[in-house]
Amino acid sequence: MCGLTGLFDLEHRRPLDEAILHSMTRAIAHRGPDGEGFHTAPGIALGHRRLAIIDPVGGHQPMFNEDGRIAIVFNGEIYGFRALVHQLEARGHKFKTRCDTEVVIHAWEEWGPACVERLDGMFALALWDEAKQTLFLARDRLGKKPLYYAQLPTGELIFGSEMKALLQHPACPRRLDPTAIDDFLAFGYVPDPKSIYQGVHKLPAATTLTVQRGRKLPSPVTYWKPSFKSKPINEDAAVISLTEKLERAVQARRISDVPLGAFLSGGVDSSGVVALLAKRALLDKGGAEPVKTFAIGFEHGVDELPYARAVAERYGTDHTEERQSLAYLDAIDRQAEIFDEPFADSSSVPTYRVSELARRRVTVALSGDGGDELFAGYRRYRLFQNLDRVRGRVPHGMRKALLGPLGRAYPKLDAAPRWLRAKHTLLELAADSPHGWYRTVCRIPDELRRKLISPSLRGSLDGYDPADTIRAHWEAAEATTSLGRAQYVDLKTWLIGDILNKVDRASMAASLEVRVPMLDYHFVEWAASLPDELKIDKGQQKRILKRAFEPLVPHENLYRAKTGFATDLADEMRRDMPRLRERLLSDAMQDSGLLDMASVRGLLDRHQSGKRDHATALWSLAMLEGFLRVVHGSAAVATTTPRSAASVERAA
Repeated sequence: MCGLTGLFDLEHRRPLDEAILHSMTRAIAHRGPDGEGFHTAPGIALGHRRLAIIDPVGGHQPMFNEDGRIAIVFNGEIYGFRALVHQLEARGHKFKTRCDTEVVIHAWEEWGPACVERLDGMFALALWDEAKQTLFLARDRLGKKPLYYAQLPTGELIFGSEMKALLQHPACPRRLDPTAIDDFLAFGYVPDPKSIYQGVHKLPAATTLTVQRGRKLPSPVTYWKPSFKSKPINEDAAVISLTEKLERAVQARRISDVPLGAFLSGGVDSSGVVALLAKRALLDKGGAEPVKTFAIGFEHGVDELPYARAVAERYGTDHTEERQSLAYLDAIDRQAEIFDEPFADSSSVPTYRVSELARRRVTVALSGDGGDELFAGYRRYRLFQNLDRVRGRVPHGMRKALLGPLGRAYPKLDAAPRWLRAKHTLLELAADSPHGWYRTVCRIPDELRRKLISPSLRGSLDGYDPADTIRAHWEAAEATTSLGRAQYVDLKTWLIGDILNKVDRASMAASLEVRVPMLDYHFVEWAASLPDELKIDKGQQKRILKRAFEPLVPHENLYRAKTGFATDLADEMRRDMPRLRERLLSDAMQDSGLLDMASVRGLLDRHQSGKRDHATALWSLAMLEGFLRVVHGSAAVATTTPRSAASVERAA
């Protein structure tokens, strides 16, 4: 696992500023503490930070082909790369290392931009072909590894693994995108391909960008798209196939020349991955070296350590667990430094802690991420499926005319029994399916968000609606059912923008590589084809996954109620309300011009009273404040320009 940076002169071959390249590369030193490397030539500059995993001696980057005319900086792992080595050697290519990075160079020579279709793994890469005067950027199918880029007024294209690298360039755009602010408040993250800044883009997952000197910057090209068209399959056959495919995915991710372990939360997914990992290790090494596992618990939170311990004892793992105190408000500034953009998934805080814990003993850790998205494990899938059945029976016009007004008039009863909290359900039923899914995944509902944002920001949005992002992916999905469409949307938005973003930044901040077997793209394609009833049946979610894990994982780990990670954020905010008020009413927030401060005060008052739970919205605002102060700078001033171009300029 590594970090990459670079500069490219789009028109000419001017010398590029090596001091800027070095500064960009140093900014992501945490992604690669084992060394750095640079390549500069007229009009191109590449930087790299290395976390040595495969071939620690021979895998230094930038790496070159035989005549030095192709250079690459690479972040990630290519699983099964040795099979590609044999295939390329048969075509006459010569290899100098045992490193997966060199495979990409020769694959480019053989197949050009289509080489990514043959790469099985997680990666972001930048390859320079001197003979073709071509820069090739690419990102893996599921977006596990990040890549940012920006075209500058100076005629340069800059790129890097994290936005903090790009911000080292004095010409990097620093104008806030108002639609990205609205997206963040709606979803808790800024969905690809946007970033928080206008002109700074994320290369979307499963896309490539092929840039030739002297030509206009093209749009990214998509090379992979999962299909959620279900195929009939016998349940017993599905159990066998699931186990075999996931075993292969785990086995591929065991390859490492440095210590390897696994996160173990005690939930369904991490328990299953650890079981398969331990089983494979036992077969390969006769149990001589037990699998290293890591679990973390927090005071005043849900205690999952006993469930993790049960799996560790069953498989005799070398288990490390630790209980810590956790104060979310203390973590805000560090979170802002890690993510560069406002990011409101509070589980990123404990994810960083467990990554630090694992990094004391290993350099690589496997995780169970992806199971909820592939097998419909989130409660929202079941509720949405039930509501969508109702939508299918009642015409949309009737639902909109009757249930919409009723939902808007119905009081929001956070403290009432669940059966009385009907406002959200009524509004969701009044919507069509894509907008209903949007309401399901939206963190701060439209009604509240419109009150929180300032009139100037609201005006600059010019009718922009974050729901359009969900609708676009919904309509692009190849799916048999609404549940399949919802899962596709999650794979293109939530999984990439939230879950994998969280895991990558939190783990790399601790210089730890995390591998995700359930997001092996072959396994994703197979799981996406399963019929709905193997995912959700009679209220039971992740049905086929749990059944496949029954011989491997304690029954209670599989069938207990799903819990969150760490402590109760709402109570902590009430206990520490003076400090939270100080942050949310700070100069950085008021001077930004982004928010209606009277509405923010009202939100704080209602939460403090205990009558309403606004923890989700308040944490989002706290992370926005941390970004504005720590990353963007405290002297932000709102400005308005036509057609969604309004922004906040960093003060000179």
